Amino acid sequence: MLEAIFLGALQGLTEFLPISSSAHIRIAGELFGTNADPGATFTAITQIGTELAVLIYFRKDILRIALAWMNQISRRALQGDEVRDARMGWLIIIGSLPIVILGYLGQDLIRDNFRSLWLIAIVLIVFGIILGIADKYGKTERQLHELTPAHGILYGLAQSLALVPGVSRSGATIAMGRFLGYSREAALRYSFLLALPAVFGSGLYELKGAIGNTSSDQPFSLPETFVATIIAFVIGYAVIAWILKYVTTKSFAPFIIYRVALGTTVLVLLASGVLQH
Repeated sequence: MLEAIFLGALQGLTEFLPISSSAHIRIAGELFGTNADPGATFTAITQIGTELAVLIYFRKDILRIALAWMNQISRRALQGDEVRDARMGWLIIIGSLPIVILGYLGQDLIRDNFRSLWLIAIVLIVFGIILGIADKYGKTERQLHELTPAHGILYGLAQSLALVPGVSRSGATIAMGRFLGYSREAALRYSFLLALPAVFGSGLYELKGAIGNTSSDQPFSLPETFVATIIAFVIGYAVIAWILKYVTTKSFAPFIIYRVALGTTVLVLLASGVLQH
């Protein structure tokens, strides 16, 4: 149970930072006592907790977007900002399609091949560098209301890269947003909204399988996973409030340095035999 609590806290702390929560869960699970991979199922279910934090934190925005979108679907006349909100609803749907399709088709790769620590370490470094380049050279000339369908798809393709642990969902979408000229805050906000359908869908899909799975091949029981999910929600909510304030005045440089340092450390541990996978 202590390991599940620790990993739940780690999930909440790292989910919304551009440092890859899935990579941290994978690495910590290897180092924590049993040297067992917590698994893609544990990661997906605990992410429900962090996405619930997004749902509650952005509840007013989400409700406004959902109502405007439903009004448009029912062909009711939209007024003022409702047009923009309905459009954002469509952009979230469009941007979610790549990760939903690729996640479903590649679920075996995600559960097995993509969880190699060698791959995770290299990806942490490479995508840290990519985020650094995007953040340094990306222009800040667009805000969220200027998002186009084409940009929504590009954001979605970037998000789908997060199927590989080490990429970071927020890191990939923020990097794409900065390359496209969006401000740090705009890129981060859309990253939060864009993640909701995919993460909830993935988490509920894995939860359904976990409830019906009576075997002992999972390192954590369902009650332990639920506890971890609650902890991830509480800590994740606090991190959202902090990171949104942070990006208004500061760059992502500390996270980039951390990613490269962590990836390098894992490679050294693997090469020296301290880590085995």
